[in-house]
Amino acid sequence: MFLSWLGNALGSWPKRLGGKASLALATPATRSRISGRRRRRKAARRRRRVESDVFGDLSRLLPLQASVRAHLDKPSIIRLTLSFIRMQALLRAGEGRLFESETEEIAPLDETKMYLKILEGFLMVLSTTGDMIFLSDNVSKYMGLSQTELMGHNIFEYTHPCDHEEIRHNLRLTAELGCSQKRDFVMRIKSALTHRGRVGNLKSTTWKVLHCQGRVKLCVASSSVSCLLLTCRPLPLSHTLLSTHTFTSQHGMDMRFTYCDQRVTSLLGYRPEELLGRSIYDLCHTLDTSCLNKNHLNLCLKSQSVSGQYRMLVRSGGYVWQEKQKKTLKVPNLFKLIFF
Repeated sequence: MFLSWLGNALGSWPKRLGGKASLALATPATRSRISGRRRRRKAARRRRRVESDVFGDLSRLLPLQASVRAHLDKPSIIRLTLSFIRMQALLRAGEGRLFESETEEIAPLDETKMYLKILEGFLMVLSTTGDMIFLSDNVSKYMGLSQTELMGHNIFEYTHPCDHEEIRHNLRLTAELGCSQKRDFVMRIKSALTHRGRVGNLKSTTWKVLHCQGRVKLCVASSSVSCLLLTCRPLPLSHTLLSTHTFTSQHGMDMRFTYCDQRVTSLLGYRPEELLGRSIYDLCHTLDTSCLNKNHLNLCLKSQSVSGQYRMLVRSGGYVWQEKQKKTLKVPNLFKLIFF
């Protein structure tokens, strides 16, 4: 028993003396293997240190607040850097006036915030493949996702699969379309906001309907700097519209009136009972029926839509321009369309 204890003690003796003693007592092959392992560990530490320094320098070059940069991981730094480079390429490929004079006046930050507030939405710049190159920083107010969380990602990762074909159609850029080609469509996008306006978990996101309007910026010489500039406005129809220039109506899926409030009389001259059973297409201007039909289809597919401006017949003659926000409600055995 004593001999067994002595053998174990002698066997562990080199380890107790430390790494140098164990290396000295090891065979040449073992010493070479241990030395190579140490060199690789040192090289890996040095490589990680250099990599961290490079990413730190890169993050400090991004036009972001220090508090935001502090929470960026390495993939986010690469993603935002690529978006920034592409955005700079877009600006340089534009009209050129942004870089002609260093003394040119730039709109102050307060004025820019005022424009975004009036817009009641956010700005988004998409590449031809759907990458979100830029979003205004107020996107978090409407989507619950920050600017840095979304920039660099693809729009198809956040939009409803049934809307992908329409998005691709609007991203399709050809020389025949020209740079003044307008875009106007509705899409559903993931939102982390709860019904109470709080930011929830990304795993429990809901769909928010956006009305997107914009214009194609086309550069024929280089498709890499072609983009789609959009203003995106959510369609929150849960609130009550109190304006004296609005009225509420309900329609069946065939667009026939099933209900209309009293305010329609002061605006269009009709009594509510006169409109019951009539189709909205009977009152719409002939040249605007295609636009109304498109938005009717959007409403049926996406539950919410906005009509854009169209002309509606007044009872006393003539037309008035109006815009309708629409929502689909399901009641037992019936779908109702509510217009504001």
